[in-house]
Order: sequence, then structure tokens, then C-alpha cells
Amino acid sequence: MADVQALARARRSIEQRAWGESYRLLEAADRDAPLDAEDLERLATAAYLLGREEESEAVLTRAHQLFLDRGDREGAARSASWLAFGLLQRGAIAPASGWFARAERILDEAHLDSVVRGYLLIPSAIQHIVHGDPAAGHAAFTQAAEIANRFGDRDLASLAGHGRGRALIHLGNIAAGVALLDEAMVAVIAGDVTPLLAGDIYCSVLESCQETFDLRRAYEWTVSLAHWCAGQPDLVRFRGECLLYRAEVMQWRGKWDDAAQDAQAACELLMSRPAAGAAFYRLGEIHRLRGEFAKAEAAYTRANERGRRPQPGLSLLRLMQGQIDAAAASIRGVLLDTRVATARARMLAAAVEILLAAGDLEHARAGAAELSAIAGAFDAPLLAAASAHAIGAVRLAEGDIAGAATSLHGAADIWRNLETPYEEAHTCLLMATICERRGDRDGRRLELDTARRLFKELNAEPCLARIAEQSGHATRQSVGSLSEREVQVLRLLAAGKTNREIAEELFISDKTVARHVSNIFDKLGVSSRSGATAWAYQHNLN
Repeated sequence: MADVQALARARRSIEQRAWGESYRLLEAADRDAPLDAEDLERLATAAYLLGREEESEAVLTRAHQLFLDRGDREGAARSASWLAFGLLQRGAIAPASGWFARAERILDEAHLDSVVRGYLLIPSAIQHIVHGDPAAGHAAFTQAAEIANRFGDRDLASLAGHGRGRALIHLGNIAAGVALLDEAMVAVIAGDVTPLLAGDIYCSVLESCQETFDLRRAYEWTVSLAHWCAGQPDLVRFRGECLLYRAEVMQWRGKWDDAAQDAQAACELLMSRPAAGAAFYRLGEIHRLRGEFAKAEAAYTRANERGRRPQPGLSLLRLMQGQIDAAAASIRGVLLDTRVATARARMLAAAVEILLAAGDLEHARAGAAELSAIAGAFDAPLLAAASAHAIGAVRLAEGDIAGAATSLHGAADIWRNLETPYEEAHTCLLMATICERRGDRDGRRLELDTARRLFKELNAEPCLARIAEQSGHATRQSVGSLSEREVQVLRLLAAGKTNREIAEELFISDKTVARHVSNIFDKLGVSSRSGATAWAYQHNLN
């Protein structure tokens, strides 16, 4: 009786999404007497959501064998397909393929018309989209949706519906695709979808928001995902992805401290998963924006090691370090290797800035034109603002002051509405240059004041140093104002060394180093080591 009661409590815990409790109860019951196949599936679900993926796979393998032993072919195929999906999520492609094939063979040999066949269509549907055939992907997802409707399976219906939405987006029918994604999310929020699939659908929808540059929708669904995770305190699986998406949204919103914290946590949670590369790239971006160049470089390196090419961030880092030729060569290579329009759009926005700095007006103009064409295919304010900023920057370089002003005013308005302070501040800097060209001193001062305020709120030290130079306050920041010893200290500081390490290298005391650092901050007009580092890179003192 005690075992029966424990199992009943465990099953209730599954329904209540208390994964830790359900795992403990089921695991204890399994030690006392082997669980049946259905309860093993429940134990595997709890283990998976607690982040015990290898244990979940072992339990599902046992369930699969029990289903086979009792002649339940559909149960065996179902457990095999779930096992395959779990392996696929952590990048174990070959074993996943093997289990998918086994599930299909079991159904074929038994001549079963089963809802499991709909689930088995999902991997090939995804592969069609990934390999550039969204029409075939849409057809496969549609077939899965028909099977879901025939069997009344809400999980498969939501999975197939969201897949059709992503396929439509790749086919260029963005409005219809987004509508299907939102419909799938309604089912997730209503609790109609098992948590195993709910997390996957959340992550897929947020990836789609990135593809379509839909910042507002990304923010809304990220908040929803955070609430979903918070409602399941024991949940480990999907928490890393949640933090990763939230880090990007927080970065856009200018909440860099929160973004850095989320990105660092995501790196730790996703360390053994394919998404680790994206997490390290996001962390590198935040370090770069703050002027923490050594940390950015390290994060980009780790992103690259985990399969995420660190672009355009690495090229922009070189630009911020004053290595303009290296930045230009790097971004040109990236553009040659990037074919997909949405991915190119992200690269083009950076390329225009870098190529203008390199004096390559011709290719910067071409990049801005291509970015404008891509933006025209999307109803995405974020992309429209990036395009308007790029066009304005090119027109300014060409001497078309009136045209530049029109484009940049439009960009600034969109950035402001999107609540993206870093991008708005950069547009203000270009507007200040326009005012200077027009002889409008008050206008220039107002634009610089706005940019300075936004950058101070962000603690964007490299940008504040740039404003100081534009404001004419850079004269007191010349290298000549630093003593020879202060220049030595600054070079070591910019290399990422601590006060203790600088003291040891220069054979001086820690207290003397601290005094030199304080004097350097005062002379350069910065308030942090990252600000001094940014200044050093900009003045070739690295």
C-alpha cells in the first residue's frame, strides 16, 4: 500500500510540475521494485527537466525494452522517439538518428497507424528548413499537423503548427508565419502542451523573433518564458536558454548589468550543450560594449571553440581597439561567407560602420543599399532603424547633409520607440556631426549631451571617451600629459593586469601603482579601468 501511495504522490507531482519531488519519489520506488514502462517514462521526464539527461536516456531505454517485452509496439516506438528527441537536443546526432529509425521500423513491422508517425516527421521537416528547402519543411509539418488532428494530439498539433510558422517565415510569408507561432504559444501558456515540448517551442519561437528582428515580440515572449521557468523552481532544462534570450533582450534595452549576469549564468548552464557558443558570444558582446576588451576577446574565443563564429562582434572589437584595417579585412571576409539574408543584415549593419572608418565609401554605400533592401522585406522596426542609420552615415560621408539628417532623424525616432539607448546614442553622435557641418553649435551641443547622458547610464566608457574627443576636451587627454611611468602603467593596465601584477613587473609598490592609476583616470577623464583601456586602444598605446 505504501508503494501505491508513493506512486500516486509521484504522479500528482508530475501533474503539478514539481519535478524534484516526482523524481525523488519515482526513483525511490524504482529502487524498491522496478517501475512499469509508463512510470519509467514519467521518471525519465522528471530527470530530463532536472538536467539529468544521461539518466533520463537510460531510463527511457529501459521503458522502451519493457514496452517491447509486453508487445506494446506503439509504446516502444513512442519511447524510442522521445529518446531520439532528447539526444538530438544535446547534439548527439548519430544516436538520435538511430533511435528515430528504430521507432519507424517498429511501427512499419507492426503495420501501425500511430500518432508517433507524426512525431517522426518533425526531424526531417526541421532539416528541410535548415538546408534551405522551407517548402518541403512546410509540407512535412503540415502532414504532421494532419496526423495530430486525426488523433487529437495537442502536443503534436502545437509542435507542427509552430513548425509550419517557421517554414512560412523562411518562405517570406512573415505575417502568416508569426500568427502560427503566436497560436502555438497560446497553447503553451494555457498548459495544453507537455513541458518537454513547451520549452522547445518557447526557444524556437524566440529564435524566430531573432530571425525576423522582432524585438518587441522577443521581449514579450522572453518575459513569458521567464515566468514559465519561475513557476517550476526545480526546472533546470531550458533555464539556460531562458537566460540566454533574456540576456540579449536586456542588452538591447540597455540593462547591461542584468544582461551580463544572465549571460554568465547561461554560459555555465549550457556548457555541455550546442547553445553554449551563443551564450559565450552574448557575454563577449556585453564585455565589448563596456570596453572590457580582454574579457570580450576571451569570450569570443570560447564562442568560436563551441561552434559560434564570433561575428560581427570580433570585427567591431577590432574597430574599437583602433585596428581599423584588421576590422575591415575581417568583416569583408564575413560578408563573403554569409549568404542568408537575415544573417547578412546583422553583418551589414556592422560592415557599414567599419568600412566608413576604413575610408571604403564605395563598399559602405553598397552595404547600406543591401541592408535597405533586406529591411524592405521585413516589417521590423529594429531593421528599419539599423538601415536608416547606415544610410544616414553613408550620406554624411558623401556630404549629403540634408539626406543624412532625414535618415538619421528617422533612425533616432525608431530607436527611441524601441527603447534601445546604445543605438540611439550612436545616432545622436552622427546628428552632432551634421549640426557641426551646418554651423549649428546649439544643436551639436544638445545631440552630444543626449549621447553623453545615454552612454553614462550604460557605463559605456569607450563611447564616453569618444564624446570627450568630439567635445574638444581631448586636449588634456594627450599622451604628452601622461608621465613616462604613467604610460607604462597604462599599457599594462590595458593588457588586463591587476595592480599587484603591474607592481611586480615595474618593481614598485602596490600603493604607488594605485596612485598612478588614479592620476591616469584624472588626466584621461575616465572613471574606470575599462575606460582607460578603451582610451589606450584608441590612442595605440596597447
